[in-house]
Amino acid sequence: MSQHVAVVGAGMVGLSTAWFLQEQGASVTVYERDHVAAGSSWGNAGWLTPALTAPLPEPAVLTYGIRAVLSPSSPVYVPLRADPSLLRFLAGFARHSTARKWGLGMRSYVPVNRLALEAFEQLVDTDVAAPTRSADPFLACFRGSDEHAALVEELEHIRAAGQDVKYDVLTADEARAAEPALSTQVRSAVRLHGQRYLNPPAFMEALARAVRSRGGEIIEGTAVDDVLHRGGEVRLVTRASTPASSTLGQAGISSTFDAVVIANGAWLSALVRKFGVRRLVQAGRGYSFSVPAERVPAGPVYFPTQRVACTPLDTPEGARLRIAGMMEFRAPDAALDRRRIRAIVEAARPLLHGVDLDRRTDEWVGSRPCTADGLPLVGATTAPGVFVAGGHGMWGIALGPLTGKLLAHRIATGTTPAELVPFDPLR
Repeated sequence: MSQHVAVVGAGMVGLSTAWFLQEQGASVTVYERDHVAAGSSWGNAGWLTPALTAPLPEPAVLTYGIRAVLSPSSPVYVPLRADPSLLRFLAGFARHSTARKWGLGMRSYVPVNRLALEAFEQLVDTDVAAPTRSADPFLACFRGSDEHAALVEELEHIRAAGQDVKYDVLTADEARAAEPALSTQVRSAVRLHGQRYLNPPAFMEALARAVRSRGGEIIEGTAVDDVLHRGGEVRLVTRASTPASSTLGQAGISSTFDAVVIANGAWLSALVRKFGVRRLVQAGRGYSFSVPAERVPAGPVYFPTQRVACTPLDTPEGARLRIAGMMEFRAPDAALDRRRIRAIVEAARPLLHGVDLDRRTDEWVGSRPCTADGLPLVGATTAPGVFVAGGHGMWGIALGPLTGKLLAHRIATGTTPAELVPFDPLR
């Protein structure tokens, strides 16, 4: 493949697509409005959990009620404002939050979930010098002795959709024996087997280094405001945005490319609408921070009721615990809302032992790109040579490498892999 392909966005999806395009023989130029992994790829929990990768719209979401979603302390928060696009998204989200539509969506996820970890292995076994780690144990923990039943029911539905899921139900004592950082408030847990996790900033830096070492160019501090498609050629309208660490922003009209992959996360809709992509991408913002602990948990810890995720990370300052959570439907560039950080702290405080939640660093908010039906947008548009890779919601890290691998195959061969058919951007 001798094509020169532009990729818009240097998150996990964009950089993975660039890497796998290089595997197909293409030369790549990546444009990033800020810096590598500046969006939702940096501060997320870093979980590679096929057992939990499922459509975000689900029947349980409808049980929150209007009063709950308008509260800044709610795990799912919708600030009240007059925004036609948001209202359209929420209406579509509600329509898809049924058992039937969740089941159809889950069957679309099963084939990619089966292959997701293999795509990471290909990256790491070749030249991405950052590990993925076995999540042993991976514990989903609950304050009630029978509160785990809802998760067990969901796991059984996932299994019924055709996915291999292995888990054990633990008592309070068994949960604390597996993870001493849990407090006595934890009364039951579900231990998932066969899952993995990574350190998102470290992995993203290694992936960017690998793309560059293969001859790829990553232009940071450069926003793409428009994609021009004429006569089978693609040009990008760019402008200088935030100066980045390695390259100052550039402005003007780019050189000609044979193809472009638009993978700019929560900002995707503005660029792809004119190419026939009508599915709206809405920012579902998540928050995180890191804290020290007397004993950092050995593996990921999840509190499903509170929607709080905890991941052990090795950092230059030593081992720390990243605590992430919340879903906030708001404009992607809105400022960090400190009430949401406080909500995570108060939700996690009773459930963890020996974790200093008041010594927070790296407080962060990032915008996950969500679709109303909970399925990504990956594939060709109405314009030859213009492709889309986004809308993964909470699963951009877990599915990013496989998305890049499958889309690179589509661009190189013109043949759509069966796993991508449900994610057609023109659906």
